[in-house]
Amino acid sequence: MNLNVIHPWLLALLPLAFLPLLRKGRKGLVYSWLRQLPPDPVSDVLEWLLRSIGVIALSALILGLAGLYRSEESVPRIGRGAQIVLLLDRSSSMDQPFNLQQIFDTSHPSKENVARELLAKFVAGHPEDTFGLVEFSTNPIRVLDFTQKQEVIQAAIAAAGIGRGLWETDIGRGLEAALDLFGDRPYTGSRVIVLVSDGGANLDERTSEHITNLMRRQRVGLYWIYIRSFRSPGLFVPVPPRELDTMPELALNEFFKSMGTPYRAYEAENPHALQEAIADIGHLENNPLRYEDILPRRNLAEYCFGAALFCCLLLIFAKSMEVRSWR
Repeated sequence: MNLNVIHPWLLALLPLAFLPLLRKGRKGLVYSWLRQLPPDPVSDVLEWLLRSIGVIALSALILGLAGLYRSEESVPRIGRGAQIVLLLDRSSSMDQPFNLQQIFDTSHPSKENVARELLAKFVAGHPEDTFGLVEFSTNPIRVLDFTQKQEVIQAAIAAAGIGRGLWETDIGRGLEAALDLFGDRPYTGSRVIVLVSDGGANLDERTSEHITNLMRRQRVGLYWIYIRSFRSPGLFVPVPPRELDTMPELALNEFFKSMGTPYRAYEAENPHALQEAIADIGHLENNPLRYEDILPRRNLAEYCFGAALFCCLLLIFAKSMEVRSWR
C-alpha cells in the first residue's frame, strides 16, 4: 500500500507521540519500604498497555493532521469479456431521425440519441468488459480511456449528446484514434472496436495501410453498426467495383473486409434493428480477460482521527476506573 501525506512537515511531531513512554503523568505514592509491596505483574502490564494506547492516540492525531492518504494504485484482475472501444459518429447527420418522414417531426429521437441510449444499456449489461470511448466528426475526441467503472462510462456516453455535430466526417482519423487507445497495452484478451456511424468514406492509400497495419499488429476486431440513412442503398447491395467510389459506405465496407482481421457489419435502419445489432455483439465477445484496475486515491485522515478519539475514550474510561485507597 502506497501511503503519503499532504503536509509532510507535520511528521516532525511524531517523536512527541512517545512521551507517554517516558513520563508517568501523575505523582507516585510514597511508601516507607518498597519491598513491603507484593509483586503486581497485572498492574505492570496494564500500565504499559495504557502508555501504548497514549502513543497510538498521539500518532494517529499527528497523522490525521498531516493528511494521511493512500495513493492511486493499479491492481491486476482477471475477468471475462473484452476490451471494447466505442467509436461514435458525432457528425450532423447523426442528429437527424432515421427516415425522411421524421425529419420535421421533433417527437422522433435522432439517430445519435437512440445510439447513445442503446450503447448505455449495452455497457450496463457487460460489467466485466472494459470500455473506452472515442467520438469523431472532423477530428476525433478521446473521451474516455479504458475503464470498468460503470458510472464513469455511463457519464461519458451521456456527455456525448451535448451540443450538435459538425458537417464533416473523417472515419479514418476516428479509427486511428480508437486504435491508439490500445497503444502499448499488453494483449490480455479480446480487443474490439464498435463503430457506430451513418456514413462511409473513401480512404486514401496511406490511411488504409496505416489502419490495416494497426488492426493486424494489435489484433483488434471491428464491428460496424451502420445506421442506414433514407438516401443510402445499404451495405449489402451488389455494386460493380468501378462504381464503389460513388458510394462511400460500400467502399468502406469493402475495405474493412479486405483487412484480414475479424470484421462484421450490421445494417440498422430503425431503432429496433440497431438494438438487435448491439445485442448480437454482446454475445460474441466473452473470453478470459486480464486487466489492470485503477484504485483511486483514498483519504485516510478521518480514520486516523477516529482511532485517536477511540484511544482517548479508552484512556478516559481507564482513568474513571482508577481506585485510590488512603490509609
